Amino acid sequence: MPYILAMDQGTTSSRAIIFDGDMKPVASAAEEFPQHFPASGWVEHDPADIWRTSLSTAKAALEKAGIERPDAIGITNQRETTIIWDRATGEPVYNAIVWQDRRTEATCAALREAGHEPMIINKTGLLLDPYFSATKIAWILDNVDGARAKANAGELAFGTVDSFLIWRLTDGKAHRTDATNAARTMLYNIHTGEWDAELCALLNIPMSLLPEVLDCAAEFGHATALGAPILGVAGDQQAATIGQACFAPGMMKSTYGTGCFALLNTGEKPVKSTNRLLTTIAYQLNGQPTYALEGSIFMAGAVVQWLRDGLGIIKEASETQGLAEAADPEQQLYLVPAFTGLGAPYWDANCRGAIYGLTRNSGPAEFAKAALESVAYQTRDLVEAMRGDWADAGETVLRVDGGMCSNDWAMQALADMLGADVDRPKVLESTALGAAWLAGMRAGVYPDMQGFSESWALEKRFSPTQSESWRETKYAGWKDAVSRTLSKP
Repeated sequence: MPYILAMDQGTTSSRAIIFDGDMKPVASAAEEFPQHFPASGWVEHDPADIWRTSLSTAKAALEKAGIERPDAIGITNQRETTIIWDRATGEPVYNAIVWQDRRTEATCAALREAGHEPMIINKTGLLLDPYFSATKIAWILDNVDGARAKANAGELAFGTVDSFLIWRLTDGKAHRTDATNAARTMLYNIHTGEWDAELCALLNIPMSLLPEVLDCAAEFGHATALGAPILGVAGDQQAATIGQACFAPGMMKSTYGTGCFALLNTGEKPVKSTNRLLTTIAYQLNGQPTYALEGSIFMAGAVVQWLRDGLGIIKEASETQGLAEAADPEQQLYLVPAFTGLGAPYWDANCRGAIYGLTRNSGPAEFAKAALESVAYQTRDLVEAMRGDWADAGETVLRVDGGMCSNDWAMQALADMLGADVDRPKVLESTALGAAWLAGMRAGVYPDMQGFSESWALEKRFSPTQSESWRETKYAGWKDAVSRTLSKP
């Protein structure tokens, strides 16, 4: 029986899952690591923690599975997080600057004011934002003593987390990334498939820093400590898209964790958004990129956490289902969870959360229902934006994963609000499965794309039960609530 190791390096923890020859998870391990907040809006990780937990969880999962070494390794990772290290020593010159970090807002604002955003959007499909890696790289070079001189001399290497792990796993022999991670740096031209000299010059970033870009299923190097080749790499949201077998144009997946990331496969041609969604690479195989539109919601599972930690009306997330079922149907509360602003398609960083429709009888049940419904409304916002950007989007089945998708009430509310089927798979570890399939397929032990699509197994389908008039009335109320919440110019 072949075994594939999926290393899933996330924002708050590192995880490893062993999949058998039938693509079923047989063992796993996870370990959290510290978050560092050295200043307001700054978020950092110690790269030593990323490396230590990634290696230890991989070894622990292999031990639990009772195998000495896997047949191949797939890596999936938190995207955009930026690490720069010394090529000679392998030691980072600064902490990893995490995707959530906002320290380069002033840099982005100056570039935007200078008129550079249209060029950046056209080349990268990304908005000019601190979220992406480019301005983080520039910050490290400009603020760490000696970093820029060493970078100009070719002595430093940049990588997103996958590249850093590949470098460490291969004892410094491989400086590589895949197309999906490269596409999140704001330095990679998604149309030509190359690092862009104009973008690098704009931010004064030497191109010698950058890793070689490969397909998602490729020879990334041999992991000495784990005794196996690294054959698959993809950023976490793209890996989930692959794990959900969203290989046909028009297929869509949505991952519900702290926030929500929705990706719509648009095929071999990139679709430029007019609704401030991102145009990105969903995956690249055999030298051919497949593109996607991506939208992000800042608050999904985090809304339920707020009910628990902020209001104290639940002790466990699972309690929201029973409360929502018990809510008074005559009350219509709208919770706009703009605790840190609103993401796509509004992109309003300054508005703050609000709740509308309160009566004297509003209580925990109504709050729980409004919290779960807010996720359905926000997902519809993304779907509407995607349909506005791409006429071929049409009606699509939504495949879901992430912690919140275990809530049946929330998934039914989602289907009712979208007027579309919502499919929950049997294997909920979609992100790790995507990385494992890439590596296993490259190793020749897993089926090709068609075979993998046929093996995707449905656990439960949620179909719409409400009328179109009900859906449109509810959604109109949500749009009105959002209009009242958005910050005024």
